[in-house]
Amino acid sequence: MNWLDRIPTSLLIILSLTLGLAPFTPMPHLVEKMRMLVAGTLVRPVDVFDLIMHSSPVVLLILKIALKPSSKAKG
Repeated sequence: MNWLDRIPTSLLIILSLTLGLAPFTPMPHLVEKMRMLVAGTLVRPVDVFDLIMHSSPVVLLILKIALKPSSKAKG
């Protein structure tokens, strides 16, 4: 996961907040698409693409945090 280590965490946080919450009104796309996924109405390809696009920074941020080596494990 060397490529993930090279992405700054601060950039992923900014992307997660802006892209994950855009548009801010009336409802963020990520929230809307997750509701559609749970309801079973996420069927159009453009909606699936939208979910992937808006959630990818959040997923990368979670992976980066989860795969970060812990300093407690060393000693």
